[in-house]
Amino acid sequence: MTAEKAFRFVILGGGSAGWITANLFAHHWRGKNVEIQVVESPDIGIIGVGEGSTPQLKAFFDQLNISESLWMPACDATYKIGIRFAGWSHKNGYDSYFHPFPAPLDMHSEPSFIRNAAMRRAGIDVPAHPDSFYLSPHLAAQRSGPHPSDNFPFELSYGYHFDAYKLGDFLRGHAASLGVRHIPMRIEDVIVGDDGNVDALLGEEGQRIDGDFFVDCSGFRAIINEKALGAPYIPFADNLFNNRAVVMPTPPDLDAAGSAAIATGATAMNAGWRWSIPLTQRHGNGYVYSDKYIDPDAAETELRAALDMLDSDVSARHLQMRVGRLADSWSANSLAMGLSQGFIEPLEATAIHIVIATAQQFMAAFDDGEFGPKNRDIFNQRIAARYEGIRDYIVAHYRLNQRGDNDYWRDNAANDHLSDNLKAMMTAWFTGKDMAAEIARLNIGNYYGNISWHCLFAGYGVFPDSRKLRAPLPHEGAADMVKIAHFMAGAARNFGSHKASLDRL
Repeated sequence: MTAEKAFRFVILGGGSAGWITANLFAHHWRGKNVEIQVVESPDIGIIGVGEGSTPQLKAFFDQLNISESLWMPACDATYKIGIRFAGWSHKNGYDSYFHPFPAPLDMHSEPSFIRNAAMRRAGIDVPAHPDSFYLSPHLAAQRSGPHPSDNFPFELSYGYHFDAYKLGDFLRGHAASLGVRHIPMRIEDVIVGDDGNVDALLGEEGQRIDGDFFVDCSGFRAIINEKALGAPYIPFADNLFNNRAVVMPTPPDLDAAGSAAIATGATAMNAGWRWSIPLTQRHGNGYVYSDKYIDPDAAETELRAALDMLDSDVSARHLQMRVGRLADSWSANSLAMGLSQGFIEPLEATAIHIVIATAQQFMAAFDDGEFGPKNRDIFNQRIAARYEGIRDYIVAHYRLNQRGDNDYWRDNAANDHLSDNLKAMMTAWFTGKDMAAEIARLNIGNYYGNISWHCLFAGYGVFPDSRKLRAPLPHEGAADMVKIAHFMAGAARNFGSHKASLDRL
């Protein structure tokens, strides 16, 4: 009697997407009769420029029981508690705002923020800048770590900054410990059978890699799902103008105590925005822009000037971005992941988040369908909705910008290629509706919730003209800002430096 044949997963491409997928599959199906192979070309690099994550990456490592002390030093990682947006609004008092990761402690001050924002939307002159109402901006300003002292029973929600190349290397090693096979090989062709399913991958020397199910992590090349299977691609160019980036590193940016920043920077530029990613060994910088408004050489010069690197001999890398998504992430017997699945520009650091969410939803659908396509359509609808929801929130950053100083920003502010959901959210804000109720009605809270939408609108200062505001009346219940400031200052004293958090690793 022969043993039952194992179900074979073949993942094409490594990088963060491929190795996250391999680890999740191997962990989820451990003890099952499943084989997982990752076919990774040794001469095709990944797009790694210093990356940030949402808290979903912490949940990923927790699920795999990988400690921070094991992976963070290996990947030059630092902590991240949110994003500082600067220069997206020219309104007085709203030159920057902080988008925090929601945390339990925020429940004590968030209702005051929501109430004050509603009052200011209604024409009442009360403070409504989000930075005053959340702890994360205070901790980021003093470069505190995300871990409180033992006597403070409130945890922060946090993600990470990391070196993407090193993360891929680390996850490759961990996948091997879970039984994943690594095949260094450049793939030249995809064999599709008469039934429309992928039969095998062909290496450059004729090697054949057979499998039962394939995962396309081949990056923007998308050689399985899009090129071999013909999955339709939906561009987002009408919604999101940016299509290029220029990137370069700088030395670590540490304060006097040796602490790196604990937030990603997103600073508006002439034809896009500039990211700032603090790592332990370097600082990652990149300018995301539209080549319709600025050419690559001028974009590099603008980035160098912003970094005080005009006379530096450090080279810059130029990248092209393909912004959009496949109509269906799962086609036939292949799942597209990472850049081959789709790409929404990195403004809110959603790339890793989407990979993890896709893998988790796929594993659940595949289990329920007994390794078959039973739930494929429902899965594709859910992943498409996630892409659309994330896209809408990022489009809102551009559509609502309060600048108007050049064609790039004016054209973004005038862009009417908006989804019905985004139009509904904008209408709700400007007409004074309950934003939480609107998010629930549209069923978009799984992508970005009430805090995120309020921070974006209020952080830009999207309120009536301050000259037309009236003073609040005593009975209208405006927030006690002195009390909130005292609360924030007291809470912040329970957090040590970012350096101390990293040193404990």
